[in-house]
Amino acid sequence: MSRSLGSELPGPLQDLLNGRDLGRKVGHAFLLLTVDETGWPRVAMLSAGEVLATAADEVMVALWPDSNSTANLSRSREATLVAVVAPESYYIRLRAGRPSRIKAGTSEPVMFTCHVEEALSDVVPYAEVTAGIQFRLADGHEAPTLDRWYAIIKAMRALGGDSGDHAPTAIT
Repeated sequence: MSRSLGSELPGPLQDLLNGRDLGRKVGHAFLLLTVDETGWPRVAMLSAGEVLATAADEVMVALWPDSNSTANLSRSREATLVAVVAPESYYIRLRAGRPSRIKAGTSEPVMFTCHVEEALSDVVPYAEVTAGIQFRLADGHEAPTLDRWYAIIKAMRALGGDSGDHAPTAIT
């Protein structure tokens, strides 16, 4: 059963999306749900290198320029971010600002700064979530992928006015 946590990201999710130590976060996937112009839900799978929590009530997402999610978020300005930080699942209702193009190494994703409208936690007493959707990078792709992620996070921080010079936080 879902319960409202208010309009801030829960601490464990803030830690996971802080843009630091991305090598430890390889494998975590987050789902961004949007709705297309015909009313159909669309899902984008994002990594820790494409989502950045810049404050308890703010999340930046970097999307491919020609994606359905970019078009949907540009039009409706609403999305839900789904994340699993065992033993809880979180559903974060977001309201996006205007998109901005960012230069991140050789990539030029579209960035949205999103306000957290509501954070929901989903837990039940009779079962425990142990993991969410996870992935493994193919051999030889970890270093270039991490380089791209760090470039995207750096570009989002620069555009959002966040230097990232915060004390590191541990994922618990």
